[in-house]
Amino acid sequence: MAAKPIFDLAGRVAIVTGGSVGLGRQMAEGLAEMGASLVLCARKKERCLQAAGELQRLGVEVLALGCDVKQPASVQEVADAAVKQFGRIDILINNAGTSWGAPVEAMTLEQWNKVIETNLTGTFLFSQAVGKVMITQRRGKIINIASVAGLRGSPPRFSAIGYSSSKGAVIIFTRDLACKWGMHNIQVNAIAPGWFPTDMSEKVIERNKECLLAGIPLGRFGGPQDLKGAAIFLASDASDYVTGHVLVVDGGQSA
Repeated sequence: MAAKPIFDLAGRVAIVTGGSVGLGRQMAEGLAEMGASLVLCARKKERCLQAAGELQRLGVEVLALGCDVKQPASVQEVADAAVKQFGRIDILINNAGTSWGAPVEAMTLEQWNKVIETNLTGTFLFSQAVGKVMITQRRGKIINIASVAGLRGSPPRFSAIGYSSSKGAVIIFTRDLACKWGMHNIQVNAIAPGWFPTDMSEKVIERNKECLLAGIPLGRFGGPQDLKGAAIFLASDASDYVTGHVLVVDGGQSA
């Protein structure tokens, strides 16, 4: 088979959690550019509706939904709506996430739980709900958004231990689920982005710009196109023999 067709996503259906802004929006746009129909969901439905209107200009169908990834019923509603609208689910990008900056000794249990429940439990709940559909289909692609913060410890000036812990857990969740669902022809992989300016990270980047750039061999932060290729690869037939992998997109930071 020629190379171009194995990256084609025409006829595929993708759910992108937290897909209305930031990295989720970037990856959703990449999938749409390759022909995939989209289901965008986030806590703020109005943002998803705005993103859907813009992405539909690419000639694909986009369904915008509100969702709290911490709530099983809310997650199931999205999965059911996707199947009702499109008849199938081929791709899931577990991107919805949050962080909380606080010293370890000062972080409250409520703050810790919010991060873990959103980043890790939300990934589990969506994988479970969508996985049931994919198992029936005998094929599927699950892409979990981890982080380079989940690969190793961070200096004291970065006080977000809940975020790092949750992303490290997402990595082992990815590997274990890949082992469990390989028999169903479901590939489960993760992307670990480095520093990308987003609503969640921009203040940290602004305060630590020079020291962060000094640790990135390519000498720049991630841009608006830098996650598209990774998402398209892991969502397409090009990655049919790749599972349990963590694709690091960080400009060489972790090297």
